[in-house]
Amino acid sequence: MTSLLVQPTAATPAPATTSRRGRGGALASLLRNRKATVGLAIFLVFCVLAAVPQLFTSVRDPNALSFVPSQQPSGAHWLGTTALGQDIWAQLVYGARQSLVIALVAGLCATVLSVLIGVSAAYLGGVADEALSMLTNVFLVIPTFPLIIVLATYAGKGTLLVVLIVLVVTGWSYGANQLRAQALSMRNRDFLESARVRGERRSYIIVFEVLPTMTSLILANFLGAALYSVLTAAGLQFLGLGDPNSISWGTMLYWSQSQQALQTGMPLWAIAPGACVALLGVSFALMNYAFDEISNPALRPVRRNRARRTHS
Repeated sequence: MTSLLVQPTAATPAPATTSRRGRGGALASLLRNRKATVGLAIFLVFCVLAAVPQLFTSVRDPNALSFVPSQQPSGAHWLGTTALGQDIWAQLVYGARQSLVIALVAGLCATVLSVLIGVSAAYLGGVADEALSMLTNVFLVIPTFPLIIVLATYAGKGTLLVVLIVLVVTGWSYGANQLRAQALSMRNRDFLESARVRGERRSYIIVFEVLPTMTSLILANFLGAALYSVLTAAGLQFLGLGDPNSISWGTMLYWSQSQQALQTGMPLWAIAPGACVALLGVSFALMNYAFDEISNPALRPVRRNRARRTHS
């Protein structure tokens, strides 16, 4: 009898150990993933550029017309100067801040809106689900880029706030549709039924029961929204729908195109900001792919080591 009573108490710490191992395994798999490592490294480089641009250039005002126009790359000006006498490298470094702000703020706001509409529609059901789903489908059907141009034009071009609002309004619908489908598949799970039986409020169930199980999908939607924001904001600013006096990679593309940089022998004025936009987009895409592989084992690539072990 004593041995039977002792065995259950000795076995109780097992769930805590298992959960710790699960968390450690997820973190270790994230650190071992090459896509996540490369994407995170590129993102951190741009974060450092945006946080402390003074460490990478001695120019304090990148818009100042302080140098000889149309200089070729040299030790004093790594990427040369623009046709207006501005240092291209300084503009590139200072432009990282606004581009990152647009990506993170617009991506975060669009993700929050997607979560609110998608998860609420799936859990509430009935008339609320029909109304929110119809709103989501309307934004999914409307051609996105023409809508962006119309909103940016009539909302008053030239401000960063307008660009952020336009990106959030046009970037939430796809994520909301995905989150609604995922939440519908979980609506009748046992742990949600037990929460309803306990008398928990709907808001508590959505925040503390539903959302934690959708963390990987929410994170993937954030990375996708950030990628969409980076590319779309650069396109808007390239078309002249942003503030032409602001410092960002999109406005650099706008001025290089308007001053015919490629035709006048200043290709780095256009290539450098375009490459930075592409690299930042690649970093978000790589991190997105990495989280997909970590959350879904079927997407992970087969290692060659396994094949070698089988042959040996």
